[in-house]
Amino acid sequence: MHFSEHDRLCIPVPFYHCFGMVLANLLCLSVGACMVIPSEHFDAPAVLHAIEAERCTAVHGVPTMFIAELEHPDFAKYDLSCLRTGIMAGAPCPPALMQRVMEDMHCSEILIGYGETEASPLTHLTTRDDSMERRTQTVGKNLPHQEVKIIDVETGQTVPLGEIGEICFRGYHIMRAYYGQVDKTAETINESGWLYSGDLGVMDAEGYVRITGRRKEMIIRGGENIYPKEIEEVLFSHPKVAQAAVFGIPDEFYGEEVMAWIQLHANQESSEEEMRNYCKQQLAHFKVPRNIWFVDDFPMTVTGKLQKFRMREIVSEKAQQQQEE
Repeated sequence: MHFSEHDRLCIPVPFYHCFGMVLANLLCLSVGACMVIPSEHFDAPAVLHAIEAERCTAVHGVPTMFIAELEHPDFAKYDLSCLRTGIMAGAPCPPALMQRVMEDMHCSEILIGYGETEASPLTHLTTRDDSMERRTQTVGKNLPHQEVKIIDVETGQTVPLGEIGEICFRGYHIMRAYYGQVDKTAETINESGWLYSGDLGVMDAEGYVRITGRRKEMIIRGGENIYPKEIEEVLFSHPKVAQAAVFGIPDEFYGEEVMAWIQLHANQESSEEEMRNYCKQQLAHFKVPRNIWFVDDFPMTVTGKLQKFRMREIVSEKAQQQQEE
């Protein structure tokens, strides 16, 4: 981030989470930078006001936070020209969103971070010197003194470069254990010290990693493996779409079917047909969402992560109601 005592970081992420604790507090303390706390809990207009009033040079956040800021009706009224950098992490970061943050929020050096709490938390980070493609479509390379490999989910063997597998970490940064949970720890860290992330990704010849989705979220439709992140990025690139979430729901014929929840920009209208036709132009036919709901908001955790399990429950509950009617 090229951070120094001259920087001022706006921190909308919670301090009890690794994002706020390590990437915000420790970052600022290590170089003597100013910490700006916009509100007790995330509030988009408070963040925008704090950036302008305190002339912040950096801002952190998960993707949903940046979306909320960009979509706020008074966004254009705030002067954010002071921004330079920050980290977007905690969930998949769509390339189209990265572009908007760079251009509309003037945050030209924004970075993508990747990792997990069990790894202290970052394992990968882009740099401002990476190409625009790598800065928006990858999570960068692994950090110094850390190992990373991508394995076949069935055999556990390291896959060739360019092939999808589960991402694993090893190094000084890996947790010792889940407290009091020996069995859970053994499931997560093997005898050689490799931590299984549960994330799927692909690595290129120079070590840059692209996340393709969560292993548990992969949709298997009629024997075809479908990664929700790929579909979400296509939907997110539609000019009317503010946010999208894709997940699998049970289907008697295919086993699973693709469903998409879509939130439109304010004052926009669309239809399932429009969205499917848009997807058909960029995706294989079996990846096009069969079920599409237009929603005003999404169930989320307090740290701003989408709760897809809750979305599935809501879909199931509605289907049950319709059957009873």
